[in-house]
Amino acid sequence: MSNSFLKKYIIITLLLIISGSVLLYYVLPNPFPTNANAVNQWEAPDLRSLGHTAADEMIRYGRELIANTALYLGPKGKVAAISNGMNCQNCHLEAGTRINANCYALVASSYPKFRDRSGKIESVEFRINDCFERSLNGKKLDSSSRELQAIKAYILWVGKGVKKGSKFVVAGTPEPALLDTAASMVRGELLYKAKCVQCHGVSGQGVYNPDSTAYLFPPLWGPNSFNVSAGIYRLSRMAGFIKCNMPYTNIQLAPQLSDEEAWDLAAFITAQPRTQKLFSYDWPKQSAKPFDYPFGPFTDSFSAQQHKFGPFADIKKAKEKTGK
Repeated sequence: MSNSFLKKYIIITLLLIISGSVLLYYVLPNPFPTNANAVNQWEAPDLRSLGHTAADEMIRYGRELIANTALYLGPKGKVAAISNGMNCQNCHLEAGTRINANCYALVASSYPKFRDRSGKIESVEFRINDCFERSLNGKKLDSSSRELQAIKAYILWVGKGVKKGSKFVVAGTPEPALLDTAASMVRGELLYKAKCVQCHGVSGQGVYNPDSTAYLFPPLWGPNSFNVSAGIYRLSRMAGFIKCNMPYTNIQLAPQLSDEEAWDLAAFITAQPRTQKLFSYDWPKQSAKPFDYPFGPFTDSFSAQQHKFGPFADIKKAKEKTGK
């Protein structure tokens, strides 16, 4: 085969591959379907736009607390020891500015707001402390503290300019398609060993930085992880987060995991030992409990096991039919 023919063959092959990729991009459905009424173009404001006023410095400090929570408020915190060593941005990636990763885009335009979990209108301060008690498995910040006010200032700044009533599909984490069967802890364990151990450890304990003041990679279970009342303990929340963002280098529009793999990994991770911390005021209206909230009592006939691992389609259908 001549060199010139080989070059032409390679060029034609590459063109076919590129053409096919472009065609698939437009033909295949988006792995995370969007709401036609949603605003999907959003960018966080640039920190470099801040000046040097007292208000601007509070925003910067708030961002630092979100990104490096443990340094200031962890077990060896410089300000107080009130949390488990994780950082807020372990769940709110890139300090709450990454889409499909629990970003803060909608907070400023939607809070104060009513939430079914507490059964009341919540302030931004209440919501922040909710995360400290649940996701950070710790204690509340004093509402008048500089730290709480700085975190609030930063979160509101991130969502500045977003109009009230706007809807961002990218603000939370899209829910993967429901499975016809229960999520499998067995398959999830195999996936964990293949794809997660290198960052989160064999025992899910995470990886500390050299001086053990914070985690380079957060623990996924155990006493230093989120407790059972954290939102991400729900299977749909964990599965959505995993599919959109893990492995961490994952490109969100080209996820490395299938829906089934995301559900199975979520099942394995959330089934591991962690702090059993429940709040008596959660879900005062029992019928408002999400389909994958695993703690009774329930207003339907499905077991706690099914509410935890699925299959969920029948539960959702029953809730839609009865409104309970």
